Amino acid sequence: MGVPLEAMARPGQPAPPAGFRIGIVSLLAAAIGIAAGFIAYLLYDLIGLFTNLAFYHEFSFHFRSPQASQIGAWVIITPVVGGLIVGLMAKYGSEKIKGHGIPEAMEAVLTSRSRIEAKVAILKPLSAAIAIGTGGPFGAEGPIIQTGGAFGSLVGQIISTTAAERKVLLACGAGAGMAATFNTPIAGVILAIELLLFEFRARSFIPLVIASTLATSVHFLLLGRKAMFQIAGNIDFGIPYGLPYYLLLGLVCGAAAIGFTKLLYWVEDQFDRLPVNELWHPAIGALGLGIIGFFIPRVLGVGYDTISDILNNSLAFKMLILIAIFKSLALVISLGSGTSGGLLAPMFMSSAALGGVFAMVVNRIVPGAHLSPGACALVAMGAVFGAASRATFAFIVFAFEITRDYNSVLPLMLVCVIADMVAIRYLPSSIMTEKLARRGLHVHQDYESDVLKQVKVQEVMRKDVATLPAPLTIRELADRIAKGDPDMTLARGMPVVGPEGDLLGVVTQGDLLRALQKDSSGKMTVLEAGSKDPICAFPDERAFDALFRMLQNNVGRLPVVDRKNPNRMVGYLNRSSVLNAWTRQFDEENVREQGWFEQLLGASGGNGERAEQVLFGKVVEISETTLELAYAANGEPRTMSFRTAQPPTGIGVGDHVKVTYRVAGGDALLESIQELRAH
Repeated sequence: MGVPLEAMARPGQPAPPAGFRIGIVSLLAAAIGIAAGFIAYLLYDLIGLFTNLAFYHEFSFHFRSPQASQIGAWVIITPVVGGLIVGLMAKYGSEKIKGHGIPEAMEAVLTSRSRIEAKVAILKPLSAAIAIGTGGPFGAEGPIIQTGGAFGSLVGQIISTTAAERKVLLACGAGAGMAATFNTPIAGVILAIELLLFEFRARSFIPLVIASTLATSVHFLLLGRKAMFQIAGNIDFGIPYGLPYYLLLGLVCGAAAIGFTKLLYWVEDQFDRLPVNELWHPAIGALGLGIIGFFIPRVLGVGYDTISDILNNSLAFKMLILIAIFKSLALVISLGSGTSGGLLAPMFMSSAALGGVFAMVVNRIVPGAHLSPGACALVAMGAVFGAASRATFAFIVFAFEITRDYNSVLPLMLVCVIADMVAIRYLPSSIMTEKLARRGLHVHQDYESDVLKQVKVQEVMRKDVATLPAPLTIRELADRIAKGDPDMTLARGMPVVGPEGDLLGVVTQGDLLRALQKDSSGKMTVLEAGSKDPICAFPDERAFDALFRMLQNNVGRLPVVDRKNPNRMVGYLNRSSVLNAWTRQFDEENVREQGWFEQLLGASGGNGERAEQVLFGKVVEISETTLELAYAANGEPRTMSFRTAQPPTGIGVGDHVKVTYRVAGGDALLESIQELRAH
């Protein structure tokens, strides 16, 4: 299948953005946002219906907690019935309904080109409503995020789209679902960026904002404008005097995020070892939930009312301890069994209780601390889940949006980033990506700019490539290669020039072999054997655009010509040149430059030794004890001399090499050297 004409880039022109239609995607995002708002409302009604049927024996859509139920010991059996139904739906419907939703959406982005089956959009909210309505300690937000993402993906499958467009539509549905659930449009946008898109670009940001705005507007229309968690009065965050205590709370929240993540997946492993069919796992987990719920009813259901009580400092110290421990335990047992439900709300509830306990304990130990349990509860809510999910920024904004109190920003930022730092250090994968990592999928969640979009061709092109005169025969070229001429063996493709040095074409080693197969005498000239109309690059264009052109045309090298005089070759770009574009970024990340303090110590008699460093360049001189390397730094040519214990073997003048060295006593000592072959 050929490359579409609109996808072809002309030499020197920037590569088109893969046909991404931001206008059409934005219109579709608007429809998805509105639909996500109604999906969230529908799921709320379903949860309310199943809760009333299971715990109050009423046919009502009113959303309420199961904790006030008077069914006695039946509270143990009711979650089991729900777990059994979910197990049947997972076995005979779709395995994708198991879990809390977000990892499944991430998996679709990573492995299925953002395609989600249509049945998931129906079975996921239904199974979650059954699980939560029968007492499951879950939130509605995870299933809504997955359902909204599934709806966005379906729209992208019904209409002809690229995989990139479909990914944005999926993220729009997921972000809109988050926004519609908690009335937090900004956090919905950021969550979709951090957990699903892994990019921050206008083409995805604009549709995301549109979808989240409209989803929140639907929330306003159907559920009102009030915040999800009602907080009476103003919370005293104790800034700046409370900052040292918030620093300690950040460490506690980081440890909690690590402990909860490891416990959840340990429980999953134990269920996988059970000698019973997976169909029964959700029912077994629900039995454990029912037993806990019989003694501590607050662990049952979504628990939004309990979270509001914690934030308003309405619960006693002992109750907070019970909630922090047993809500977490009920959650890991239920979710670890493979049932369907959201992770956010229950983690908010247990971490809010943890924050409240922390404030009360500190106030008892340090009477002058005057920490607000509600403030610490709010901050812990954002910090624990943000650290566990690696979506710290999203949950800083989330916690701010649910209170709409700007005074919360400083403690939120500090506690969340401290918790995240602890989790990054001791938790290789997040609570969202651990499941995917176990399946061999690596999720790269860091945002890094593409170095190829930052450097120009002239900064990475080679200027020392030998050229071939047009009359040179294939036999003569083959003889020079056979004799080991370094100018001939370093590159697999070489430019062909005329008497005045004008670029006429390019000949590759493949062209050479084909020409010899046609004419074994080798009388054909290199110009006749090669390409007479080569694809070129210009020195002032981005390396990314040149690489895109190489990929489009399936070539491994591009002559670089003067834009004003396209017949005049000024350089040569090949695969090795493109790889060397990362040299500057590699140096910035890994080469630790000597600071003033270290230089001062060295001048005062220290040994002045530095850690190993790496440099890429061209060998210009070799002696018994020294090696001189030419390299480019910030586009400027430079040279550097290295002391060697003995001459490096297999390395000659003109070779492009990677040098590892260390600095001691002001001298650069060569540790190792590796030749880089150009292609």
